[in-house]
Amino acid sequence: MTATNWPRAAGPAPQEEPMLQSDDPATAPKGALLRGFDHVAGALSALGTVWIFVLMLLICADVAGLALFSRPIYGVVELVEQTIVPVVFLQLAHALGHGRLTRADFLFAPLAKADPAAAAVLNLVFLLTGAGLFAALSQVLWGEFASALRQGDYIGSTGVFTMPTWPFKLLTAIGSAAMTVQFLLEALEIARTLPDRLARRGRWLVPVLAALALCGLAVVLLVIGDVSRIWLGLCAVLALLILLMAGMHVAVVLAVVGTAAIWLIRDNPNVALNALKTSATGTINKFDFGVVPLFVLMGLFTDISDIGRDAYRVAAWWTRKLLGGLGIATVAANAVFAAVTGISIASSAIFSRVAVPQMIAHGYTAKFATGTVAGSSVLGMLIPPSLLLIIYGFVTETSVGKLFLAAMIPGVLMAVIFCATILLLAKFRPDFVGRPAGNDDLEPETLLSSARRLLPIAVLVTIVLGGIYLGWFTPTQAGAVGAFATMIVTILRRRLTRAALWNVLRETGQISVSVLSLVIGASVLTKALVMSTLPAAMVQYAAGSGFGFWGVMLLFLLVVIVMGMFLDSTSIIVITVPMILPLVVSLGTPIIGPDVLIWFGLITVIAVEMGLLTPPFGISVFVVKSTVGDLCSLQEVFAGVMPYVLAMAVLIAICMAFPVVVTGIL
Repeated sequence: MTATNWPRAAGPAPQEEPMLQSDDPATAPKGALLRGFDHVAGALSALGTVWIFVLMLLICADVAGLALFSRPIYGVVELVEQTIVPVVFLQLAHALGHGRLTRADFLFAPLAKADPAAAAVLNLVFLLTGAGLFAALSQVLWGEFASALRQGDYIGSTGVFTMPTWPFKLLTAIGSAAMTVQFLLEALEIARTLPDRLARRGRWLVPVLAALALCGLAVVLLVIGDVSRIWLGLCAVLALLILLMAGMHVAVVLAVVGTAAIWLIRDNPNVALNALKTSATGTINKFDFGVVPLFVLMGLFTDISDIGRDAYRVAAWWTRKLLGGLGIATVAANAVFAAVTGISIASSAIFSRVAVPQMIAHGYTAKFATGTVAGSSVLGMLIPPSLLLIIYGFVTETSVGKLFLAAMIPGVLMAVIFCATILLLAKFRPDFVGRPAGNDDLEPETLLSSARRLLPIAVLVTIVLGGIYLGWFTPTQAGAVGAFATMIVTILRRRLTRAALWNVLRETGQISVSVLSLVIGASVLTKALVMSTLPAAMVQYAAGSGFGFWGVMLLFLLVVIVMGMFLDSTSIIVITVPMILPLVVSLGTPIIGPDVLIWFGLITVIAVEMGLLTPPFGISVFVVKSTVGDLCSLQEVFAGVMPYVLAMAVLIAICMAFPVVVTGIL
């Protein structure tokens, strides 16, 4: 019997974000100034990246000291809270320069192909807007640093642990200033090449210039006109949607629109700048937000440790006799892998390399193989620990532990529905699935060998989820301990080289900054919407319109699914959830009960994850296609995921019809 040669995972997963535009400075040749500053931005980013690793070690040491000696390390919590903000700001410039800040390319990418001059003008306006925003923020942050230095502000308790705050505020101000310079240099780079592009301008330049002029006129009219707060709120939402679709960086859009709306509502630029500063430094400076980089770090260590490959090998052997057995094995392995990482894209990248070649070699169609990998990858964002559930918990101030607990049954149910979908397809649509040959060439497994391969996964799940549910760790502590444990597994398997460690740390920083910058931007926009009284007006309108709770929910799901075709998952949550939250609480509590926010969070995450599979965005589809290369076309992958999109719609219907599926375990 010949053993199958199982491919290995090659490294960290790509970030969950839109594809880069051809006109993006990150993908274009850089001038001397931009190349020179790239080294500065890289050094600042490296400082933030290394500090994430140090925080993991400090938190683990604190947990160990408390558990073993009843003596925690004083100041760890305060240190995490003070450093999470500068860690983000120090990496912003590098993230912008390398195209890691999320932006939608729904309109911008086609424009860049059709008329590079028009796209360059539009991008120039976006970059200058971002430079203006961060220049204003840098001025305020520098003043805050000077004040802290002058007054001798410190954190901690006298006689136990104290540390001055000015170094952290200085690093934050430096990061913001570096971001300003990065925006300006990229704008100068575009301005330098603009004459050549204008010489080859297409038919879209005039419409773009006219649209920009109309936007400027609209802003002037809002400034000089007497407009009600509600109308200003509606204009802010409209501007948000237009700028998002046009291709401005999502975090910048949120902050710019929110700051401008607060300025207009309060008629005071100082109030707007103060709100921007408060959101930048006072939103994520909490110990709980350390969970984001730590869970990302754990997921990326998991990626290179071959845990996913082992899970697939075991699942493939035990499902080999079933119809569509390797497809079911892919779903099962994804479900197991999801229990130790909260990133869907990691699953897509790993199983594209592990499962797709095996399935095609055994007679499955490329469409079914790639569609199954992309479709089942969404389990990574539903089965805890889930990065999206963490973000939702932060946005709604809901317990992350309760969200994880509530996600267990829907997560398992989604995996079961996916398996049932594969069985039905194999029985009634063999042309879609293929006619697989025998699986006797798979390397045989016994109960003992299977247990040995799955032991690291079982240990990690017990440490992370067991620690949270049993009250041993907070989610942040669980993330640190889980990341450390996964790193040890990777070392024991001899998969952690110095180059791999640096790649993991760098990727952790870039993913974390893209996520947390969205949270900061969303905080500014939320403040603006609250000041506009728009959410309260929406509640009153919905209550008197006869829509009812279920009508509002159906409309919300439709909007989220459509937005998922163009935006990444985190952006959708931080944009839509604050707007709809008052409606859900006021209308849904009498129907769902006190756990309505938990239930709503699970429904939202499932709907948002559908966007990872639907065209034209479908980031999981793009990841699978980029990994498998010419094995199949992009259209075939999209066709292959459609049954799983329908299966997710079925799960949403079940959770809405029977809320106890979500809330019963609480």
